[in-house]
Amino acid sequence: MDLSATPQHIVFLVWRDTSHPDGGGSEVYVEHMARWLAGRGHRVTICCAAHPNAPADEVRDGLTFRRRGGWLSVYPRGLAYLLGRAGRRADIVVDVHNGIPFAAPLVRRRRLHVLVHHVHREQWQIIYPGVRGRIGWWVESWLAPRLYRRQPYITVSQSSRHDLAQLGIDPDRISVVCNGIDVPHPSRLQPRSATPRICVLGRLVPHKQVEHALQLIARLRRELPELRLDVIGSGWWSAELAAAAEALGVAELVTFHGHVSDAERDALLDASWLMLAPSIKEGWGIAIMEAAARSVPVIAYSFAGGVTESIVDGETGVLVADLEELISQCRALLTDTEARLAMGKKARNRAQSFDWQRSAEAFEHLLMDRQDQRLP
Repeated sequence: MDLSATPQHIVFLVWRDTSHPDGGGSEVYVEHMARWLAGRGHRVTICCAAHPNAPADEVRDGLTFRRRGGWLSVYPRGLAYLLGRAGRRADIVVDVHNGIPFAAPLVRRRRLHVLVHHVHREQWQIIYPGVRGRIGWWVESWLAPRLYRRQPYITVSQSSRHDLAQLGIDPDRISVVCNGIDVPHPSRLQPRSATPRICVLGRLVPHKQVEHALQLIARLRRELPELRLDVIGSGWWSAELAAAAEALGVAELVTFHGHVSDAERDALLDASWLMLAPSIKEGWGIAIMEAAARSVPVIAYSFAGGVTESIVDGETGVLVADLEELISQCRALLTDTEARLAMGKKARNRAQSFDWQRSAEAFEHLLMDRQDQRLP
């Protein structure tokens, strides 16, 4: 029987949605998968945290959003939904881990899948130093693998698959479905800036380490006096970053654009010579592929997980070991037009092999193929 042809009620338990002020790449991934499933005739419900930007209940793009609870209370509210009539009758549940699991196996065993973008080992101590961070990491690294010992996992990169295996999860239970990109094949690029510009694209939170881009500007400003930095995105760390720019004396060289439309994002990428992705950890790097699609090479850290797969080192961008090498490689590419343009061309060519439809088809296949599977 072709289960994909039989409409299913699929529930995603998610910390946030894309309209949330702190929504990021993980939420983009979830909603692309969910929209595809809805387009295939499935009924899709997304249970996530409430926030001022959206109503408690909303139907958008064929998806039913049910927003309840806050930063931590969203988790018991998600379980309460599964215990209610609609949740009990759901055919498939996808429990999305963003550091903290929903603990869905406490109320449901069959037709339950776990989606993990990446493991948060480093982020816990950056955002919650001390006891809270240690407790959070214990929940993610020790409790969750045992709680979900019978469930199949989906993640977005081989790097994340490896990290999950390091936590004791059987690699045979972990499938990889890569991210796509929103603009895989742009037909027209706007002109690059006549003077050197670099950008950072993503949520403004501590583990993205946007401070490294500010330090780079401070270090290179005398060698490249026309160099400017565009910070694209918003987040709760934005005030600290603005203060850091002031303290480094580069505030006039940095533009904080906040949240922008897709068209504005593309225009800023088109103007950029390079993009920096100094995050300490990424599951994949949607922003990296968005830049690649606009022929913009990206420099990122080699220890940051999924970026080692979204960037082909030395071809579509550069992977570096530390801040000093980040500055050195940025200087080299900004002053070598031929190498930079060749790298950007390869990045764009590679970006054409990624799209959300292919990823969503694989995601749906996993859900339908395993929907009655309960591992021993």
